[in-house]
Amino acid sequence: MSSDKVANLFADIPEKLPQELSSLLLEGKNVRIERIVSLGHSSKPGFWYQQNEHEWVVLLTGGALLRWEDGREETLAPGDYVYIPAGEKHRVEGTLAGEHSVWLAIFFTQ
Repeated sequence: MSSDKVANLFADIPEKLPQELSSLLLEGKNVRIERIVSLGHSSKPGFWYQQNEHEWVVLLTGGALLRWEDGREETLAPGDYVYIPAGEKHRVEGTLAGEHSVWLAIFFTQ
């Protein structure tokens, strides 16, 4: 993406999403920024994310329920954000079925 291009995080979102939509917005040596769009999606049963990168994610629209391997759960509403350290097992238990949940995720290493 060039610095003179204006884009919108809410543009080009399909009405129907058979699977979660992830779009790479920016990538550098130690950072990657993605837009993720969910519509009633969740992690597959028994699947846990366990990434080599740290993740900071903010929910811009919609709603979601996150779960950690240690049993913690967090319900997210628009504007809520969370930091997930590298290696920490987590999953998306669910997102709203009737509304797009738009996330901005920043993955980074130190």
